[in-house]
Amino acid sequence: MKIIITGGGGFLGSQLAQKLLERGIWNGKPITEMVLLDAFFRGEPTDARVKQVKGDIGDRATVFSATGSKFDVIFHLASMVSGECEERFDDAMRVNLDGGRNVFEAARAAEGRPRVVFASSVACYGGMDMSQMMSDTTKQLPQTTYGMTKAMCEMMVNDHTRKGHFDGRSVRLPTVIVRPGKPNAAASSWASGMFREPLNGEACMLPIRRDQPHPMTGYRTVIESFIVLSEVEESKLGKDRAYVLPAHRVTPHIAEKVIQEVAAARGIKLGPIVDAFDARIQGIVDNWPQQVDGSRALEIDLPRPPELKVIVEQYVEDFGPKQA
Repeated sequence: MKIIITGGGGFLGSQLAQKLLERGIWNGKPITEMVLLDAFFRGEPTDARVKQVKGDIGDRATVFSATGSKFDVIFHLASMVSGECEERFDDAMRVNLDGGRNVFEAARAAEGRPRVVFASSVACYGGMDMSQMMSDTTKQLPQTTYGMTKAMCEMMVNDHTRKGHFDGRSVRLPTVIVRPGKPNAAASSWASGMFREPLNGEACMLPIRRDQPHPMTGYRTVIESFIVLSEVEESKLGKDRAYVLPAHRVTPHIAEKVIQEVAAARGIKLGPIVDAFDARIQGIVDNWPQQVDGSRALEIDLPRPPELKVIVEQYVEDFGPKQA
């Protein structure tokens, strides 16, 4: 049983790899080999089943070399993030769009009919009243380059599947919290920062309005969703293989109240959330959904996220603020 994870050096990719290795099986079969493809890794693998490949997802030869001619499932998580994509259109097209095509063509060329799980985003919505509930039947009209590349890859997954090239599934992710480490170039970086920085005793510079709603879910739930969707029997899936995950509707006001509760229970001295409005970031966020309907994902047994306070407590347990 061979598993490929693109973006395997990133937060979600490394968490997914760890969870799969701990389980030891995928779809009822022992995992004997795992290949992680990314441009950067923080350390060497500690499991003999794992091979790290450093390379550019936008380079077709690199992708084909990393995957080989035979594998069972590929989780395609590698991507440039939203803020980068707005600033670097050509790179976004090469990495997100051409990179997706490279992965899909590698799966098409592989022996048998492997499964492909693509990490999409709720940024594929846009161009309408974003206070409305967005679902799997909502028309996609992304207003960011990032969202456009995700929507196009979703369509490619559906078409490759229709043609029998591989068995594809797309996970349409809400914003994932709480990511450890430093802020990144994602326009949604504040979503983790407004939890992470105060819990570390640091100031969070908040670029959006405090009453701005945004769909969010926890990283543990996302990892479980990747695995569950990858193992669902194909007969249970329809022609549209993209599933938006259920999520909480969270505002900075709500986030601040939750971290105050967690901090009080754990004796953590919080840093402040400081208003630092950024019209550019707010403009991007205004074109993203405020709430999503994940009922279709629930119908095939993908998990609901726990309550927001539990998600924050999971982050503290797994990564711990500096003061904890």
